[in-house]
Amino acid sequence: MSNAIALPSARHGSAMNLRFIDWIWHIRGSVDLPPGQTSEEAFARLEPLLRQPGTSQQRGGEALRFTKIDPASQDKLAVFENGLLQVEQDSAGPVLRYHLVSRALLLCFLAPLLFLAFAQLTIAVGQWQKPAAEAAAKAKADKKKDAKKDDVRPMNPIDKALGAPAPEKDGKKPDRKGDKYSPTSAYVFASLFALLYVIGRILEARLVKARLCKSLLGAE
Repeated sequence: MSNAIALPSARHGSAMNLRFIDWIWHIRGSVDLPPGQTSEEAFARLEPLLRQPGTSQQRGGEALRFTKIDPASQDKLAVFENGLLQVEQDSAGPVLRYHLVSRALLLCFLAPLLFLAFAQLTIAVGQWQKPAAEAAAKAKADKKKDAKKDDVRPMNPIDKALGAPAPEKDGKKPDRKGDKYSPTSAYVFASLFALLYVIGRILEARLVKARLCKSLLGAE
């Protein structure tokens, strides 16, 4: 029996091409069956884990396929839309191989790319509008300067004799508005989603293996 695990909707040719990148949202692994445990017993132990609202199962020989539609939040495999569980004979004995697909992981992986694209777009728009904005700001500053030039009152002779500083021509502080074309926010969100994906990808791979092990041992 071949060790390759393919979902029913995947074609062989496209599966071979996608294998190099589908690790992003596909989780594969294997769990050794307890000594003397048959495939029938293994699937019976896994039944409570898969018997959840919104989950449908299809059993065929040594394989069990499942699909989830709007799974409940308490479903321990809710993050996976579909998957294949297959019992095979390995050199060390029978093993349960699993291949699970998660759209949530894929979206979490794509989110940083989307925000990075927003950041680049923001930078491009800012560079495009920068000359016009600088010209408008300069014209506004020149206009204010001309308007305030004659508003400065002469110093009182007494104040001048006492060494008081001359009044400023423009008492207003320059505007310090934030750059509305700053990509900082996009970079922050991209970093957060990238971190979330890395943590989720590693954590989900470990959790699903641990849950399958517990189920096969009858611990849950």
